[in-house]
Amino acid sequence: MNAPIFQRSHSIRDLAREFGITTRTIRFYEEAGMLNPARDGTTRVYSDQDRVKLKLILRGKRLGFSLSESRELIDMYEPSSNNLKQIKALHDKIEQRREALQRQLNDIRIMEKELDEAEERCIAAIQELKRA
Repeated sequence: MNAPIFQRSHSIRDLAREFGITTRTIRFYEEAGMLNPARDGTTRVYSDQDRVKLKLILRGKRLGFSLSESRELIDMYEPSSNNLKQIKALHDKIEQRREALQRQLNDIRIMEKELDEAEERCIAAIQELKRA
């Protein structure tokens, strides 16, 4: 006979402290429909599943995913399958994000070169004016 599985519950303050975010941030994700805590009167009671979702939302944010992209990936989760569709979608998003970052990095390098050239012209102009 299998022992019953007990699910832990978490307060909004517990989650905020654990993830280093504000309670307002958690309420924002709740308002966006990403988290659905139970209620005990006016107190929000978050499940382990809510905690995992919050962790995934924050990870997606760190990776540069939009909230809708994170929602799409989280909604693909299917515990009864091997989640191949979800993993492939995540991989595609990672590749897209990496390509976007590479474009930004190239743009930054071009801008740095232009700044260097402008600075050199400024320094030369300052030196020329000092000699005059």
